[in-house]
Amino acid sequence: MPSRIGSGTLQEICHFARELIAGGATLIQLREKHASAKEILRLGRELRRIVPNNVSLIINDRVDLAIAVQADGVHVGQDDVPPENARRIIGPQRTLGISTHMPSQVQAANQTSADYLAIGPVFTTTSKTNPDPAIGLEGIREARLRTQKLLVAIGGVTLQNCRSVIDAGADSVAVISELLAEPRKTTAQFLLQLR
Repeated sequence: MPSRIGSGTLQEICHFARELIAGGATLIQLREKHASAKEILRLGRELRRIVPNNVSLIINDRVDLAIAVQADGVHVGQDDVPPENARRIIGPQRTLGISTHMPSQVQAANQTSADYLAIGPVFTTTSKTNPDPAIGLEGIREARLRTQKLLVAIGGVTLQNCRSVIDAGADSVAVISELLAEPRKTTAQFLLQLR
């Protein structure tokens, strides 16, 4: 189960990451939209140091910083570095993820060398300032018809609705808000729901 982290002190974020990992998270995405490159680099290097080899560390948006911290991959959005440019920079061994929000973007991303496609927001979300419109479970079903790549559902995913997202065709879910209060316990609960 991927988990996104960001916003907090170095110690808080590292503690949060450790709790996610203890709960069973298999991928951690560093998503720091408002930090400087220097701050992301510092945080990314510390996360690289503490994240075990069996958990992937993905850097959001910044291909250059993913390389600098020796992350396992990078996740790019629709307005970031084009996927094929990102792939040339990170090489074939690192993971490449792409955010998509509508069927035409899923179809375009399916033609790239991306390893996974994030689709959403599935439900209303509070973790973005100006989110795209929610696509609902039907949006997941539509995306599944357009790609065989790994499909990660994002946006408003909770313990109560995560099973329906998987049943609609997602391979995994990415979660932010639901994990904040009790990251270890809630991560473990998500994994039980997703089996």
